[in-house]
Amino acid sequence: MPTVFDTGSRGPRTLKGNGSTAGLYVCGITPYDATHLGHAATYVAFDLLNRVWRDAGVEVVYVQNTTDVDDPLLERANERGLDWRELADDQIDLFRADMEALRVLPPDHYIGAVESIPQVVSAVEELIASGAAYALDNGDVYYRVSTPVQPPFGSVSHDDRATMLRLFAERGGDPETPGKEDPLDALLWRAKRDGEPSWDGASLGRGRPGWHIECAVIAADYVGLPLDVQGGGSDLVFPHHEMGAAHTAAWKRTPLARTYMHTGMVGYQGEKMSKSKGNLVLVSKLRGAGVDPMAIRTVLLSNHYRSDWNFTDELLTTAEARLRAWRHAARCESECREGLRVHIIGLLREALADDLDAPRALGILDEWADHYADTPVRDHGPVSGDRVADAVDALLGIRLLD
Repeated sequence: MPTVFDTGSRGPRTLKGNGSTAGLYVCGITPYDATHLGHAATYVAFDLLNRVWRDAGVEVVYVQNTTDVDDPLLERANERGLDWRELADDQIDLFRADMEALRVLPPDHYIGAVESIPQVVSAVEELIASGAAYALDNGDVYYRVSTPVQPPFGSVSHDDRATMLRLFAERGGDPETPGKEDPLDALLWRAKRDGEPSWDGASLGRGRPGWHIECAVIAADYVGLPLDVQGGGSDLVFPHHEMGAAHTAAWKRTPLARTYMHTGMVGYQGEKMSKSKGNLVLVSKLRGAGVDPMAIRTVLLSNHYRSDWNFTDELLTTAEARLRAWRHAARCESECREGLRVHIIGLLREALADDLDAPRALGILDEWADHYADTPVRDHGPVSGDRVADAVDALLGIRLLD
């Protein structure tokens, strides 16, 4: 059974095992630009969890949202002279094509913020009624972070207030908004503005949902609470996952998740990869240049999911060489002894159960490939499900044989 690092408890947690059903929710994209390697690293990491869980006999209910209306999307659409819905649809299609190329198993549900608006409205009304939320004079509705909840606010990130205020300002919050009771109070419902899309908010008036409540509502409706795993990049720990946990605790009187898993940040040329810095390495551009998606996936898996790392061309070159060696071994595998096959697959399972240690698993494949380095290629026959190559396909998502 997989054991992973839980951000909330700051330690290892063994996840559900054989015969059980597990709920996995991973925060999705805001579709205003193409998929970069930072996105891909996150979704490949949780694809790995999905695969390892399934191999362990767990039935996984996997849901991912799409924040298909938000300020960055509206701003980018205006810059390009596009309808925001057109831009969102185009980028969602590109994202899903990238994920398919990387052999990421699709979630059971992709749910957009727009389609969840009626449920968001209901949740916000309940939070107002309970005293956990309040409206400003302009109709914007905010969550009170002073609301007593269990687990207490701060239990996910463990950040002090000064850090929270800094990160809130950096990551989409609005601590300077006049009229708020606390600078950390988070937007639940944005009242209608001229020139912006809006929807019927019943007693809230026309407007659109805030970011954090969107995920809390979708997770509750499509997975069920508490989630077994809430996942995303480490830049979502605060405020996004902290606020989502607080909203859920105040709204549903239950924790959002049992385990919080977060992936590291991917940089390029020594800086964090981000749209604002213009240093994105796009999966679609690599694919368009003829790079094998399995080489891209190998680069991503060669770094532990919790680590921060920098992409380089050398990493891609190394991945392509490893892939050639593994594919040679796969084509020679008819010579593989049964005992060796069972041993290799057992080592792969052991590595991946240990906090999804993909780098260790790839090292095992390197040793496996060395065993065949001097073996002439023979006809490997049809994929039969009982070879190392088939286990690599199922567990790591790396296709070695056509």
